[in-house]
Amino acid sequence: MLRLPRSPEAWLTLVIIGMCLILGVATDTFWTLANAFDLLNASAINVIFAVGLLVVLIAGGIDISFAVAASVVQYVTALAVMQIGGGNWPIALLIAALVGFGLGAINAGLIHYFRIISIVVTIATFNAFFGFLMFFTRGVSIYNLPDWWLDRIIFFEHETASGDFIEIRLPAVVMAVMVLLTWFLINRFNLGRQLFALGDNPDGAQRIGINVAGMHFLAYGWLGVCAGIGGLMQAHYVQEVVPNALYGRELDVLAAVVLGGARLGGGKGTILGAILGVILIAIAENGLNLLGVSPYAFKMVVGAVILIAITTSNLDTRGLLSRRQRA
Repeated sequence: MLRLPRSPEAWLTLVIIGMCLILGVATDTFWTLANAFDLLNASAINVIFAVGLLVVLIAGGIDISFAVAASVVQYVTALAVMQIGGGNWPIALLIAALVGFGLGAINAGLIHYFRIISIVVTIATFNAFFGFLMFFTRGVSIYNLPDWWLDRIIFFEHETASGDFIEIRLPAVVMAVMVLLTWFLINRFNLGRQLFALGDNPDGAQRIGINVAGMHFLAYGWLGVCAGIGGLMQAHYVQEVVPNALYGRELDVLAAVVLGGARLGGGKGTILGAILGVILIAIAENGLNLLGVSPYAFKMVVGAVILIAITTSNLDTRGLLSRRQRA
């Protein structure tokens, strides 16, 4: 008897394979190494965002302000390194991580100390961060960045038989580092187990002595760090700092992470699932683009994914409550 896969990761793998086969037949350019490596480099920033958001979702929260926070970090980092004479990559990464953590800590503090639902807080900070950025920058982009920021850092380069170049650039390497660090955080440290426990049963986690405030600051702070570093990599990738460049990216990333099996109610999610979710979203967007389909169709797909995820999460929550009542 044929057994169907049960894990979200297995389902996503099958869907990705199916989509690749279909797009390979429908287009001439999808099955090329150049397209594959372009997808890798272009998706690196979303993967960095996704693993940070995964930590928040595991802890039972949600954050839609991280993409705007990343835009704020881009500007602050660019202005800071220019003030100190140009700086370098280690200084820029440190500034981005610290500023990102600070913005995440604002969300954590509001959620924990004022007992406000995370979606409400992050909607508020989304608008506050974006309004602050646009007010003080007047929507002006920064193009005059230091040379080290603009220089392409290529770790691997190869010319294919067709004359195309395939490359692994700095954003992809930074993505690998952030994925590895996040994996260790949630799978190899006691803090990770506490995050899962908090997301699965907040009241129970508090009763057994888990520091709920610390977990909130860890989860949202880590997402802030990922947002800051991801924003820095995005500015390096496009070679400019644009205030609204990441506006709307949060929904794509949220859809990818919930596709990967992260539960909006908390207590569930894997790094592999989040990465596969980003890959699926990236392939869908790339395929529609190669087929000449309007980008608005992609936004409809993202909206449908989020709606289905929320509906499924509500059903899971009702089932959990009913089981507790019967017990």
